[in-house]
Amino acid sequence: MRLLVTGGAGFIGANFVHRTVEDRPDVRVTVLDKLTYAGNRASLDPVADRIAFVRGDVADAALVDRLVADSDLVVHFAAESHNDNSLGDPAPFVHTNLVGTFTLLEAVRKHGVRYHHISTDEVYGDLDLDDPARFTESTPYNPSSPYSSTKAGSDLLVRAWVRSFGVAATLSNCSNNYGPYQHVEKFIPRQITNVLDGVRPRLYGSGRNVRDWIHVDDHNSAVWTIIDKGEIGQTYLIGADGETDNRTVVETILELCGRDPGDFDFVTDRPGHDLRYAIDSTRLRTELGWSPRYGDFRSGLAATVDWYRSHEDWWRPQKAATERAYARTETILEH
Repeated sequence: MRLLVTGGAGFIGANFVHRTVEDRPDVRVTVLDKLTYAGNRASLDPVADRIAFVRGDVADAALVDRLVADSDLVVHFAAESHNDNSLGDPAPFVHTNLVGTFTLLEAVRKHGVRYHHISTDEVYGDLDLDDPARFTESTPYNPSSPYSSTKAGSDLLVRAWVRSFGVAATLSNCSNNYGPYQHVEKFIPRQITNVLDGVRPRLYGSGRNVRDWIHVDDHNSAVWTIIDKGEIGQTYLIGADGETDNRTVVETILELCGRDPGDFDFVTDRPGHDLRYAIDSTRLRTELGWSPRYGDFRSGLAATVDWYRSHEDWWRPQKAATERAYARTETILEH
Protein backbone atom coordinates (compact mmCIF):
# COMPACT_ATOMS: atom_id res chain seq x y z
CA MET A 1 0.00 0.00 0.00
CA ARG A 2 1.19 3.52 -0.84
CA LEU A 3 0.12 5.83 2.01
CA LEU A 4 0.20 9.63 2.02
CA VAL A 5 -0.02 11.19 5.50
CA THR A 6 -0.64 14.94 5.56
CA GLY A 7 0.56 16.73 8.68
CA GLY A 8 2.76 13.75 9.48
CA ALA A 9 5.31 15.86 11.36
CA GLY A 10 2.64 17.15 13.73
CA PHE A 11 1.69 15.56 17.03
CA ILE A 12 -0.96 13.01 16.08
CA GLY A 13 0.32 12.53 12.55
CA ALA A 14 3.87 11.72 13.66
CA ASN A 15 2.58 9.15 16.14
CA PHE A 16 0.42 7.67 13.35
CA VAL A 17 3.50 7.37 11.12
CA HIS A 18 5.46 5.66 13.92
CA ARG A 19 2.66 3.19 14.53
CA THR A 20 2.22 2.45 10.84
CA VAL A 21 5.92 1.84 10.22
CA GLU A 22 6.06 -0.46 13.25
CA ASP A 23 2.87 -2.44 12.67
CA ARG A 24 2.60 -2.42 8.87
CA PRO A 25 6.04 -2.83 7.29
CA ASP A 26 4.45 -3.48 3.88
CA VAL A 27 3.04 0.08 3.76
CA ARG A 28 5.13 2.68 1.89
CA VAL A 29 4.71 5.93 3.81
CA THR A 30 5.06 9.44 2.39
CA VAL A 31 4.64 12.42 4.72
CA LEU A 32 3.53 15.84 3.49
CA ASP A 33 4.04 18.59 6.04
CA LYS A 34 4.48 22.36 5.78
CA LEU A 35 6.61 22.42 8.96
CA THR A 36 4.85 25.36 10.53
CA TYR A 37 5.72 25.93 14.20
CA ALA A 38 3.50 22.95 15.13
CA GLY A 39 5.28 20.54 12.77
CA ASN A 40 8.62 19.18 13.93
CA ARG A 41 10.83 17.15 11.61
CA ALA A 42 12.61 15.75 14.68
CA SER A 43 9.39 13.92 15.60
CA LEU A 44 10.04 11.67 12.60
CA ASP A 45 13.75 11.05 13.29
CA PRO A 46 13.19 7.52 14.69
CA VAL A 47 11.61 6.42 11.36
CA ALA A 48 13.30 8.84 8.95
CA ASP A 49 15.08 6.07 7.03
CA ARG A 50 11.81 4.20 6.42
CA ILE A 51 9.62 6.99 5.05
CA ALA A 52 9.66 9.66 2.34
CA PHE A 53 9.27 13.24 3.51
CA VAL A 54 7.98 16.13 1.40
CA ARG A 55 7.86 19.67 2.76
CA GLY A 56 4.87 21.46 1.32
CA ASP A 57 1.40 22.93 1.74
CA VAL A 58 -1.80 20.86 1.49
CA ALA A 59 -3.30 23.80 -0.41
CA ASP A 60 -0.63 23.54 -3.14
CA ALA A 61 -2.77 21.92 -5.85
CA ALA A 62 0.08 20.87 -8.16
CA LEU A 63 2.10 19.26 -5.39
CA VAL A 64 -0.92 17.54 -3.85
CA ASP A 65 -2.03 16.21 -7.23
CA ARG A 66 1.39 14.67 -7.85
CA LEU A 67 1.55 13.02 -4.42
CA VAL A 68 -2.03 11.74 -4.46
CA ALA A 69 -1.53 10.28 -7.95
CA ASP A 70 1.18 8.05 -6.44
CA SER A 71 -0.93 6.94 -3.45
CA ASP A 72 -3.53 4.31 -2.61
CA LEU A 73 -4.66 5.97 0.62
CA VAL A 74 -4.57 9.51 2.01
CA VAL A 75 -4.94 10.13 5.74
CA HIS A 76 -5.44 13.84 6.35
CA PHE A 77 -4.12 15.07 9.70
CA ALA A 78 -2.79 18.45 8.54
CA ALA A 79 -4.61 21.29 10.30
CA GLU A 80 -4.18 24.52 12.16
CA SER A 81 -5.49 23.43 15.52
CA HIS A 82 -4.94 25.92 18.35
CA ASN A 83 -8.05 27.74 19.58
CA ASP A 84 -6.14 30.69 21.07
CA ASN A 85 -4.21 31.22 17.83
CA SER A 86 -7.41 31.11 15.80
CA LEU A 87 -8.84 33.94 17.87
CA GLY A 88 -5.78 36.07 17.13
CA ASP A 89 -5.55 35.32 13.40
CA PRO A 90 -8.19 33.12 11.72
CA ALA A 91 -6.64 33.35 8.23
CA PRO A 92 -4.25 30.35 8.46
CA PHE A 93 -7.14 28.22 9.74
CA VAL A 94 -9.27 29.02 6.70
CA HIS A 95 -6.32 28.37 4.39
CA THR A 96 -5.21 25.02 5.79
CA ASN A 97 -8.43 23.55 7.18
CA LEU A 98 -10.77 24.58 4.36
CA VAL A 99 -8.70 25.27 1.24
CA GLY A 100 -6.30 22.45 2.09
CA THR A 101 -9.09 19.92 2.53
CA PHE A 102 -10.74 21.07 -0.70
CA THR A 103 -7.43 20.63 -2.55
CA LEU A 104 -7.00 17.09 -1.25
CA LEU A 105 -10.59 16.16 -2.05
CA GLU A 106 -10.21 17.30 -5.65
CA ALA A 107 -7.03 15.23 -5.98
CA VAL A 108 -8.48 12.03 -4.50
CA ARG A 109 -11.58 12.53 -6.64
CA LYS A 110 -9.45 12.84 -9.79
CA HIS A 111 -7.26 9.82 -9.06
CA GLY A 112 -9.80 7.54 -7.34
CA VAL A 113 -7.83 7.31 -4.08
CA ARG A 114 -9.23 6.21 -0.70
CA TYR A 115 -9.35 9.07 1.83
CA HIS A 116 -9.69 9.29 5.60
CA HIS A 117 -10.39 12.63 7.24
CA ILE A 118 -9.27 13.42 10.78
CA SER A 119 -11.45 15.86 12.70
CA THR A 120 -12.30 16.97 16.22
CA ASP A 121 -15.16 16.83 18.68
CA GLU A 122 -14.95 20.64 18.91
CA VAL A 123 -17.14 20.88 15.82
CA TYR A 124 -20.08 20.00 18.10
CA GLY A 125 -19.55 22.97 20.42
CA ASP A 126 -19.71 22.18 24.12
CA LEU A 127 -21.95 20.62 26.75
CA ASP A 128 -23.05 21.89 30.16
CA LEU A 129 -20.94 20.56 33.02
CA ASP A 130 -23.95 18.79 34.58
CA ASP A 131 -25.38 17.48 31.29
CA PRO A 132 -25.35 13.65 31.14
CA ALA A 133 -25.33 13.73 27.33
CA ARG A 134 -22.29 12.97 25.17
CA PHE A 135 -21.57 13.74 21.53
CA THR A 136 -22.66 11.12 18.99
CA GLU A 137 -22.42 10.88 15.22
CA SER A 138 -25.83 12.56 14.96
CA THR A 139 -25.08 15.55 17.24
CA PRO A 140 -25.67 18.83 15.33
CA TYR A 141 -22.62 20.93 14.59
CA ASN A 142 -22.24 24.03 16.75
CA PRO A 143 -18.62 25.28 16.52
CA SER A 144 -17.59 28.19 18.71
CA SER A 145 -14.18 29.36 17.42
CA PRO A 146 -12.49 30.02 14.07
CA TYR A 147 -10.58 26.76 14.59
CA SER A 148 -13.61 24.56 15.25
CA SER A 149 -15.72 26.28 12.58
CA THR A 150 -13.09 25.64 9.89
CA LYS A 151 -12.83 22.01 10.98
CA ALA A 152 -16.62 21.74 10.81
CA GLY A 153 -16.51 23.19 7.32
CA SER A 154 -13.87 20.68 6.26
CA ASP A 155 -16.03 17.81 7.52
CA LEU A 156 -18.95 19.08 5.47
CA LEU A 157 -16.77 19.33 2.37
CA VAL A 158 -15.81 15.66 2.75
CA ARG A 159 -19.43 14.60 3.14
CA ALA A 160 -20.42 16.60 0.07
CA TRP A 161 -17.63 15.10 -2.04
CA VAL A 162 -18.73 11.60 -0.97
CA ARG A 163 -22.34 12.27 -1.90
CA SER A 164 -21.83 14.42 -5.00
CA PHE A 165 -18.78 12.78 -6.55
CA GLY A 166 -18.55 9.32 -5.01
CA VAL A 167 -15.24 9.94 -3.23
CA ALA A 168 -14.32 6.89 -1.12
CA ALA A 169 -13.93 8.60 2.24
CA THR A 170 -14.46 7.98 5.93
CA LEU A 171 -14.37 10.55 8.73
CA SER A 172 -13.49 10.48 12.42
CA ASN A 173 -14.05 13.06 15.13
CA CYS A 174 -11.86 12.56 18.15
CA SER A 175 -11.69 13.85 21.69
CA ASN A 176 -8.60 15.59 23.09
CA ASN A 177 -5.37 13.68 22.45
CA TYR A 178 -2.32 13.58 24.68
CA GLY A 179 0.96 11.69 24.52
CA PRO A 180 4.49 11.89 23.03
CA TYR A 181 5.56 14.59 20.56
CA GLN A 182 2.78 17.06 21.45
CA HIS A 183 3.80 20.72 21.15
CA VAL A 184 4.39 22.40 24.51
CA GLU A 185 1.76 25.06 23.72
CA LYS A 186 -0.93 22.43 24.33
CA PHE A 187 -2.49 21.98 27.74
CA ILE A 188 -1.00 18.72 29.04
CA PRO A 189 2.58 19.05 27.72
CA ARG A 190 2.66 22.69 28.84
CA GLN A 191 1.71 21.71 32.38
CA ILE A 192 4.13 18.76 32.44
CA THR A 193 7.08 20.80 31.18
CA ASN A 194 6.30 23.66 33.57
CA VAL A 195 6.34 21.24 36.49
CA LEU A 196 9.59 19.67 35.26
CA ASP A 197 11.04 23.19 35.12
CA GLY A 198 9.88 23.93 38.68
CA VAL A 199 7.30 26.45 37.43
CA ARG A 200 3.78 26.60 38.86
CA PRO A 201 1.22 25.40 36.27
CA ARG A 202 -1.53 27.82 35.22
CA LEU A 203 -5.23 27.12 34.79
CA TYR A 204 -7.78 29.13 32.82
CA GLY A 205 -10.72 30.39 34.88
CA SER A 206 -11.83 28.00 37.62
CA GLY A 207 -10.17 24.96 36.06
CA ARG A 208 -13.49 23.12 35.92
CA ASN A 209 -13.73 22.88 32.12
CA VAL A 210 -13.91 19.20 31.15
CA ARG A 211 -12.15 17.45 28.27
CA ASP A 212 -12.53 13.83 27.19
CA TRP A 213 -8.90 12.67 27.01
CA ILE A 214 -7.54 9.88 24.82
CA HIS A 215 -3.95 8.72 24.42
CA VAL A 216 -2.68 9.36 20.91
CA ASP A 217 -1.83 5.66 20.40
CA ASP A 218 -5.45 4.75 21.09
CA HIS A 219 -6.65 7.40 18.63
CA ASN A 220 -4.38 6.09 15.90
CA SER A 221 -5.32 2.46 16.47
CA ALA A 222 -8.94 3.56 16.01
CA VAL A 223 -8.07 5.37 12.77
CA TRP A 224 -6.59 2.18 11.30
CA THR A 225 -9.64 0.24 12.48
CA ILE A 226 -11.89 2.68 10.57
CA ILE A 227 -9.70 2.49 7.46
CA ASP A 228 -9.75 -1.32 7.56
CA LYS A 229 -13.36 -1.91 8.56
CA GLY A 230 -15.34 1.34 8.34
CA GLU A 231 -18.19 1.96 5.92
CA ILE A 232 -17.45 4.46 3.16
CA GLY A 233 -19.18 7.80 3.72
CA GLN A 234 -19.63 7.24 7.43
CA THR A 235 -18.40 9.15 10.47
CA TYR A 236 -17.06 7.48 13.61
CA LEU A 237 -16.42 9.17 16.96
CA ILE A 238 -13.21 8.17 18.74
CA GLY A 239 -13.09 8.42 22.53
CA ALA A 240 -11.78 6.49 25.53
CA ASP A 241 -14.19 7.62 28.29
CA GLY A 242 -11.52 9.95 29.68
CA GLU A 243 -13.67 12.86 30.93
CA THR A 244 -11.58 14.87 33.39
CA ASP A 245 -11.65 18.52 34.38
CA ASN A 246 -8.55 20.64 33.84
CA ARG A 247 -7.92 21.14 37.55
CA THR A 248 -7.81 17.39 38.14
CA VAL A 249 -5.41 16.97 35.21
CA VAL A 250 -2.99 19.52 36.71
CA GLU A 251 -3.30 18.06 40.21
CA THR A 252 -2.55 14.58 38.84
CA ILE A 253 0.51 15.81 36.91
CA LEU A 254 1.82 17.50 40.08
CA GLU A 255 1.29 14.28 42.07
CA LEU A 256 3.03 12.16 39.42
CA CYS A 257 6.00 14.55 39.60
CA GLY A 258 6.18 14.45 43.39
CA ARG A 259 4.81 17.98 43.89
CA ASP A 260 2.01 19.37 46.05
CA PRO A 261 -1.21 18.95 43.99
CA GLY A 262 -2.28 22.49 45.00
CA ASP A 263 0.88 24.12 43.66
CA PHE A 264 -0.70 25.96 40.69
CA ASP A 265 -2.15 29.37 39.76
CA PHE A 266 -5.41 30.46 38.12
CA VAL A 267 -5.30 32.92 35.22
CA THR A 268 -8.00 34.86 33.38
CA ASP A 269 -10.19 32.64 31.24
CA ARG A 270 -9.85 32.68 27.46
CA PRO A 271 -12.70 34.01 25.27
CA GLY A 272 -15.36 31.45 24.32
CA HIS A 273 -13.78 28.70 26.42
CA ASP A 274 -15.92 25.60 25.86
CA LEU A 275 -17.22 24.03 29.07
CA ARG A 276 -17.23 20.31 28.40
CA TYR A 277 -16.56 17.80 25.64
CA ALA A 278 -17.64 14.18 25.91
CA ILE A 279 -17.51 11.48 23.23
CA ASP A 280 -19.83 8.48 22.88
CA SER A 281 -17.74 5.98 20.88
CA THR A 282 -20.34 3.19 21.02
CA ARG A 283 -20.58 2.88 17.24
CA LEU A 284 -16.84 2.44 16.81
CA ARG A 285 -16.70 -0.17 19.55
CA THR A 286 -19.78 -2.20 18.64
CA GLU A 287 -19.69 -2.06 14.83
CA LEU A 288 -15.92 -2.19 14.29
CA GLY A 289 -14.76 -3.93 17.47
CA TRP A 290 -12.28 -1.27 18.65
CA SER A 291 -11.25 -0.73 22.27
CA PRO A 292 -8.59 1.52 23.84
CA ARG A 293 -5.34 0.25 25.32
CA TYR A 294 -5.30 2.96 28.00
CA GLY A 295 -8.62 2.33 29.71
CA ASP A 296 -7.62 4.58 32.56
CA PHE A 297 -6.46 8.16 32.06
CA ARG A 298 -3.98 8.22 34.95
CA SER A 299 -1.88 5.38 33.51
CA GLY A 300 -1.70 7.08 30.11
CA LEU A 301 -0.81 10.38 31.78
CA ALA A 302 1.97 8.73 33.81
CA ALA A 303 3.47 7.29 30.61
CA THR A 304 3.28 10.76 29.03
CA VAL A 305 5.03 12.43 31.99
CA ASP A 306 7.80 9.83 31.69
CA TRP A 307 8.18 10.55 27.97
CA TYR A 308 8.58 14.31 28.46
CA ARG A 309 10.96 13.75 31.35
CA SER A 310 13.23 11.64 29.12
CA HIS A 311 12.90 13.72 25.91
CA GLU A 312 13.88 17.21 27.04
CA ASP A 313 16.01 17.55 23.90
CA TRP A 314 12.79 17.37 21.83
CA TRP A 315 10.66 19.92 23.72
CA ARG A 316 13.23 22.31 25.17
CA PRO A 317 13.78 24.34 21.93
CA GLN A 318 10.06 25.24 21.81
CA LYS A 319 9.55 26.08 25.46
CA ALA A 320 10.80 29.64 25.93
CA ALA A 321 8.97 31.07 22.92
CA THR A 322 5.75 29.34 23.97
CA GLU A 323 5.87 30.80 27.47
CA ARG A 324 6.62 34.29 26.14
CA ALA A 325 3.51 34.08 23.96
CA TYR A 326 1.32 32.99 26.87
CA ALA A 327 2.78 35.68 29.15
CA ARG A 328 1.28 38.36 26.89
CA THR A 329 -2.27 37.13 27.49
CA GLU A 330 -2.33 35.58 30.97
CA THR A 331 -3.08 37.44 34.18
CA ILE A 332 -2.79 35.51 37.44
CA LEU A 333 -5.97 35.66 39.55
CA GLU A 334 -6.18 35.81 43.33
CA HIS A 335 -8.13 32.91 44.84
